[in-house]
Amino acid sequence: MFVKEAEQMLTEKLIPFWQGLRDNENGGFTGWMGYDLKKDAKAVKGCILHSRILWFFSTASMVLHRADLLDDAKHAYAFLRDHCIDRQYGGIYWSVNYDGTVSDSTKHTYNQAFAIYAFSAYYRASGDQEALKYAQSLYQMIEERCRDNQGYLEAFDREFHPISNEKLSDNKTLMAEGKVAEKTMNTLLHVFEGYSGLYEASHDPRVGKSMRWIISIFMECVYNPNKHRQEVFFDKDWNSLIDMQSYGHDIETSWLLDWGCSLLGDQKLDRQVQTADSDLAAEIYRSAYHKHSVWNECTEGKIDKTRVWWVQAESVLGFLNAFQRKPEHTEYLQAAADVWAYINEKLVDPREGSEWFWQVDDDGRPDAQKPIVEPWKCPYHNGRMCFEIIRRGIDAPH
Repeated sequence: MFVKEAEQMLTEKLIPFWQGLRDNENGGFTGWMGYDLKKDAKAVKGCILHSRILWFFSTASMVLHRADLLDDAKHAYAFLRDHCIDRQYGGIYWSVNYDGTVSDSTKHTYNQAFAIYAFSAYYRASGDQEALKYAQSLYQMIEERCRDNQGYLEAFDREFHPISNEKLSDNKTLMAEGKVAEKTMNTLLHVFEGYSGLYEASHDPRVGKSMRWIISIFMECVYNPNKHRQEVFFDKDWNSLIDMQSYGHDIETSWLLDWGCSLLGDQKLDRQVQTADSDLAAEIYRSAYHKHSVWNECTEGKIDKTRVWWVQAESVLGFLNAFQRKPEHTEYLQAAADVWAYINEKLVDPREGSEWFWQVDDDGRPDAQKPIVEPWKCPYHNGRMCFEIIRRGIDAPH
């Protein structure tokens, strides 16, 4: 059931929807669709959004063995290559206007990492050596410009001078205390993800070495073994700034770190990572899995019970991964099936010409203030959930 329904989700919902946003006049894909399903053809086009669209169509072409989807990937690639790369100072912009001119020239490490992930996937799908070279050059740029001796820095101006990290410190409690994170779990996780995609494409030992270093940072600085969770926002020395647990990022990490580590072929390291990953999945199941779905986050003891689209997608995948690692824990397989059913009932927008709602409340009512598409709302989490279900070949319990 899982595999068949994942294929249907891709072929009947996700792929047609995102193909329908293709901008053949200005390049790339339309950057905004409101809750009312009205497109804004002149909206800003996020570079993260376009990296994720490129990754999505590239991976879809490989998983579904559909060469026709490479045309959509090529379209996204051309826009990212021609308009989102800073030819003067290097790196990927934060966003561009609908016509490809620069909107926000901020260089964020998070953004660079997703471009690496996208270019690497496009190279694997198409064999285009130029895409691999872009991924490799961005990797080198991050290692030279975006890190210190303790980890990865966050935000920079166009010329790579460090600036304040409001873009990934958007937390009301944190901001009320006048704090801005100088390092985040989120950026570290997705740098690891981007590097894992590049390592899968190139098997470059330098990238593998960087991945090992990131794993050590996770184990020593980010993962809190006493609470079986990750900390989220940090100062430059990895001191946590706030008592917060992001349920979605924890369940995402529980499988993503596992996947990246498996590429390295180091059994000893794999066992160390599995211990933390298993604890993260178990804690999410214990503390955040409720009403066949997963809550959003907990800050200073206050739980946000919103059901966010990407958190549910990552929860399906995280619980499936936990079950594969420990098949005796059938409760994880059941949880994955329950969240999948919740997604189809509550988060998939039944309206023609739509995709998924951004979020629903504790009673399953969609938030009409949230758009269907914007710079962060993309086919990456839900698409990847489907790809991984197909790749792993797990079916739901009857």
